[in-house]
Amino acid sequence: MRDLVLRAETVQKVKAMIEDKLIKDNVQTALVIDGAGNILAHCGKDTDGLDAISLAALTAANFGATSQIAKLIGENDFSLLYHKGEKANIHFARIGTELILISIFGDDVSLGLVRVRVEELAAAIKTIFEG
Repeated sequence: MRDLVLRAETVQKVKAMIEDKLIKDNVQTALVIDGAGNILAHCGKDTDGLDAISLAALTAANFGATSQIAKLIGENDFSLLYHKGEKANIHFARIGTELILISIFGDDVSLGLVRVRVEELAAAIKTIFEG
Protein backbone atom coordinates (compact mmCIF):
# COMPACT_ATOMS: atom_id res chain seq x y z
CA MET A 1 0.00 0.00 0.00
CA ARG A 2 1.27 3.46 -0.79
CA ASP A 3 2.00 5.86 2.05
CA LEU A 4 -1.25 6.79 3.71
CA VAL A 5 -2.06 10.27 4.94
CA LEU A 6 -4.94 9.87 7.35
CA ARG A 7 -7.17 12.92 7.55
CA ALA A 8 -9.99 13.53 10.02
CA GLU A 9 -12.54 13.87 7.20
CA THR A 10 -11.45 10.51 5.76
CA VAL A 11 -11.90 8.78 9.11
CA GLN A 12 -15.29 10.48 9.62
CA LYS A 13 -16.46 9.36 6.17
CA VAL A 14 -15.50 5.74 6.85
CA LYS A 15 -17.06 5.85 10.32
CA ALA A 16 -20.32 7.24 8.88
CA MET A 17 -20.46 4.41 6.34
CA ILE A 18 -19.80 1.81 9.04
CA GLU A 19 -22.43 3.37 11.31
CA ASP A 20 -24.95 3.25 8.45
CA LYS A 21 -24.20 -0.30 7.29
CA LEU A 22 -23.27 -2.13 10.53
CA ILE A 23 -23.82 -0.24 13.77
CA LYS A 24 -27.42 0.73 13.04
CA ASP A 25 -28.15 -3.00 12.59
CA ASN A 26 -26.85 -3.81 16.12
CA VAL A 27 -23.24 -4.68 15.33
CA GLN A 28 -21.59 -3.64 18.60
CA THR A 29 -18.18 -2.49 17.42
CA ALA A 30 -16.31 -2.18 14.13
CA LEU A 31 -12.70 -1.32 13.39
CA VAL A 32 -10.73 -0.80 10.22
CA ILE A 33 -7.07 -1.66 10.65
CA ASP A 34 -4.09 -2.00 8.38
CA GLY A 35 -2.01 -5.14 7.97
CA ALA A 36 0.40 -4.03 10.69
CA GLY A 37 -2.40 -3.70 13.26
CA ASN A 38 -2.73 0.09 13.24
CA ILE A 39 -6.28 1.29 13.89
CA LEU A 40 -7.55 3.54 11.10
CA ALA A 41 -11.19 3.83 12.22
CA HIS A 42 -13.08 2.61 15.29
CA CYS A 43 -16.76 3.04 16.05
CA GLY A 44 -19.72 1.42 17.71
CA LYS A 45 -21.72 1.10 20.86
CA ASP A 46 -19.21 -0.74 23.03
CA THR A 47 -15.91 0.97 22.35
CA ASP A 48 -14.97 1.97 25.92
CA GLY A 49 -14.50 -1.49 27.44
CA LEU A 50 -12.59 -2.93 24.50
CA ASP A 51 -8.80 -3.12 24.30
CA ALA A 52 -8.84 -2.11 20.64
CA ILE A 53 -5.07 -1.82 20.35
CA SER A 54 -4.54 -5.44 21.41
CA LEU A 55 -7.44 -6.60 19.24
CA ALA A 56 -5.95 -4.86 16.19
CA ALA A 57 -2.47 -6.28 16.80
CA LEU A 58 -3.75 -9.81 17.35
CA THR A 59 -6.00 -9.59 14.29
CA ALA A 60 -3.09 -8.57 12.08
CA ALA A 61 -1.03 -11.46 13.46
CA ASN A 62 -3.97 -13.84 12.99
CA PHE A 63 -4.30 -12.85 9.33
CA GLY A 64 -0.56 -13.35 8.88
CA ALA A 65 -0.79 -16.86 10.32
CA THR A 66 -3.89 -17.84 8.36
CA SER A 67 -2.28 -16.55 5.18
CA GLN A 68 0.46 -19.12 5.67
CA ILE A 69 -2.13 -21.83 6.43
CA ALA A 70 -3.89 -20.93 3.17
CA LYS A 71 -0.67 -21.39 1.25
CA LEU A 72 -0.17 -24.83 2.84
CA ILE A 73 -3.45 -26.01 1.36
CA GLY A 74 -2.95 -24.37 -2.02
CA GLU A 75 -4.90 -21.14 -1.50
CA ASN A 76 -3.47 -17.66 -2.00
CA ASP A 77 -5.16 -16.30 1.11
CA PHE A 78 -8.34 -16.40 3.18
CA SER A 79 -10.35 -13.21 2.78
CA LEU A 80 -12.47 -13.61 5.87
CA LEU A 81 -12.43 -15.26 9.28
CA TYR A 82 -15.28 -15.80 11.72
CA HIS A 83 -15.33 -16.87 15.36
CA LYS A 84 -18.49 -17.65 17.32
CA GLY A 85 -18.56 -17.34 21.09
CA GLU A 86 -21.18 -17.82 23.77
CA LYS A 87 -22.06 -14.13 23.97
CA ALA A 88 -20.16 -12.46 21.15
CA ASN A 89 -19.14 -13.22 17.60
CA ILE A 90 -16.37 -11.65 15.57
CA HIS A 91 -16.06 -11.37 11.80
CA PHE A 92 -12.81 -10.34 10.11
CA ALA A 93 -12.74 -9.37 6.44
CA ARG A 94 -9.75 -8.46 4.34
CA ILE A 95 -10.31 -5.34 2.24
CA GLY A 96 -7.85 -5.08 -0.60
CA THR A 97 -4.36 -6.23 0.26
CA GLU A 98 -3.66 -4.15 3.38
CA LEU A 99 -6.92 -3.44 5.24
CA ILE A 100 -9.02 -5.53 7.59
CA LEU A 101 -12.54 -4.77 8.83
CA ILE A 102 -13.34 -6.24 12.24
CA SER A 103 -17.00 -6.55 13.28
CA ILE A 104 -18.09 -7.66 16.78
CA PHE A 105 -21.72 -8.62 17.24
CA GLY A 106 -24.06 -10.65 19.42
CA ASP A 107 -26.49 -13.45 18.64
CA ASP A 108 -29.19 -10.88 17.83
CA VAL A 109 -27.39 -10.16 14.53
CA SER A 110 -27.12 -12.81 11.85
CA LEU A 111 -23.78 -13.70 10.32
CA GLY A 112 -25.41 -13.45 6.88
CA LEU A 113 -26.38 -9.83 7.48
CA VAL A 114 -22.86 -8.97 8.63
CA ARG A 115 -21.33 -10.65 5.58
CA VAL A 116 -23.64 -8.80 3.18
CA ARG A 117 -23.03 -5.43 4.86
CA VAL A 118 -19.26 -5.96 4.97
CA GLU A 119 -19.25 -6.85 1.30
CA GLU A 120 -21.17 -3.64 0.56
CA LEU A 121 -18.66 -1.62 2.59
CA ALA A 122 -15.49 -3.25 1.25
CA ALA A 123 -15.27 -1.51 -2.12
CA ALA A 124 -16.09 1.90 -0.68
CA ILE A 125 -13.57 1.59 2.17
CA LYS A 126 -10.89 0.33 -0.19
CA THR A 127 -11.47 3.27 -2.50
CA ILE A 128 -11.27 5.79 0.35
CA PHE A 129 -8.08 4.41 1.87
CA GLU A 130 -6.25 2.99 -1.14
CA GLY A 131 -7.51 5.29 -3.89
